[in-house]
Amino acid sequence: MTAPSDLDAQTPGPATASAPLSAAGSAPASFVVNVPALADDELEVEPLDPAQIVSGEPVVTGKVLWESPDGRQIRGIWQITPGVVTDTEANELFVVVSGRATIAVEGGPVLEVGPGDACVLREGDRTQWTVHETLRKAYHISL
Repeated sequence: MTAPSDLDAQTPGPATASAPLSAAGSAPASFVVNVPALADDELEVEPLDPAQIVSGEPVVTGKVLWESPDGRQIRGIWQITPGVVTDTEANELFVVVSGRATIAVEGGPVLEVGPGDACVLREGDRTQWTVHETLRKAYHISL
């Protein structure tokens, strides 16, 4: 995941209002982001470690929308194009907005996720993501 950034002052969709983080990093005013309407060019490239790529040429992009002052809570948007990658997970709750993937948890379940699915991954889970269709999710990570 890339370094956290402030929420752009741009409005991604007509039903969207946003508020930037303060200089001190405190929580922004309440806000809404239309996740499907957020243009791809508003997401920042998050380079994958080549050792994580099992097959294909997946590209990861994202946007941090909020980070707690201590850096232990992060909320944002994340997207990955088709391919197969491995990862070691943080404590995360996410909701798939679009796309489909199969997430195989080492020593655990195989999770099929698609639009509308909420998923919880435990810190330390070693996973293999097979992304069938470009997947976009809204997430909350606790470190």
